[in-house]
Amino acid sequence: MSQDIEHVQCLIIGSGPAGYTAAIYAARADLKPVLYTGMLAGGQLTQTTEVENFPGYPDGIQGPEMMEHFQKQAERFGTDIRFGYISSVDLSGTPHKVVVDEVKTILADTVIISTGASAKWLGLESEQKYNGFGVSACAVCDGFFFKNQDVAIVGAGDTAAEEATYLAKLCRKVYMIVRREEFRASKAMVSRVQNTPNIEIFYSSETQEIVGDGQSVTGVRIKNNLTSEERLLDVTGFFVAIGHHPNTDIFKEYIETDEIGYIITKSGSTETNVEGVFACGDAQDKIFRQAITAAGTGCMAALEAERYLAAKESVVAAN
Repeated sequence: MSQDIEHVQCLIIGSGPAGYTAAIYAARADLKPVLYTGMLAGGQLTQTTEVENFPGYPDGIQGPEMMEHFQKQAERFGTDIRFGYISSVDLSGTPHKVVVDEVKTILADTVIISTGASAKWLGLESEQKYNGFGVSACAVCDGFFFKNQDVAIVGAGDTAAEEATYLAKLCRKVYMIVRREEFRASKAMVSRVQNTPNIEIFYSSETQEIVGDGQSVTGVRIKNNLTSEERLLDVTGFFVAIGHHPNTDIFKEYIETDEIGYIITKSGSTETNVEGVFACGDAQDKIFRQAITAAGTGCMAALEAERYLAAKESVVAAN
């Protein structure tokens, strides 16, 4: 049985704001892009509820509906959108070899990686039950919904400290749950947290359970690791800030990443260390992680892929 092989100019891996934006630009440039959605078509935004901070939606929009709009716009210009996951890659030569669902081989002149990152969770059943209904992994995205309310945030690094101070500007009270006896954050960030009057820190504490009424969060039960004392905090929001894991493991043999796994791109560019391979969105952005910034880098990746192909064609024509 012969293997199914297809040659494409531009292959986009991932279907969040970065992937779909790359697809819109690549399709308009007549690169005839093929986009594979991955197992979570639409990316992290399909797991959120209200999105209020993306320009062009003055009344806000549900995350899944927003991703449907992105998809329809990409399809309108001719993007070939397919449901499937990338099972292996070989980026050692050109064209780049990508295997889909372990059966189909794509030979791609350019590859745009937009596989995103996944939030790390505590692993509590109640955490998943109320995800999107009071539980969030993004204070910047969802903090506004808890204005003048009491919330809790778990985490001990710079991101947790930054998100706690962000929430403190909006919320009446912020309880910060730190598993160890001290922060992992930088001294400057720790000082900022400790000097914010409406942040109360619980050191050496772990989250036992997120409490709710079946529809939304009403509290969180924590336990002190040193004294075994349990306490119920009355909160309407619970934020998890223990880090993200970029979905880039499959590329690491060929693509340069940092120690966490975020793809390293050239300054001011989406170019990776492999010629003809570009990375955009949360797969390479560990700082902002917003839909709007992901879309911006998706645009950049498509434009750079177009220029790369044009330059290759010019060389061929000259010879």
